[in-house]
Amino acid sequence: MKRNTPDHRSVSHEQRVIERLRKDPLFASEYLKAAMEDEDEPRVLLIALRRIAEARGGITQIARKAGIERESLHRALSAHGNPRFSTLSAVAKAVGLRLTVEPV
Repeated sequence: MKRNTPDHRSVSHEQRVIERLRKDPLFASEYLKAAMEDEDEPRVLLIALRRIAEARGGITQIARKAGIERESLHRALSAHGNPRFSTLSAVAKAVGLRLTVEPV
């Protein structure tokens, strides 16, 4: 029996998350909600929305659906992005989600 050899059938955690984001709208919704709850680090929301966009067709396709230039979307969802709410809302809609507000 071989030991310490990598299992080529294994999938990384990140690959599993991306696959679930692609296939499971409820998981994508909960993923984005969790990111929005991180009040101390607003960039977490941008990173989560970018990962969802990448999983759901890629930045180019999502930018087209959202009516935003690809470069602008890439910049808006970067770690240093500062997008308008209308941009976040359009991207959320393009990936099949809606941004909402609820009482604390």
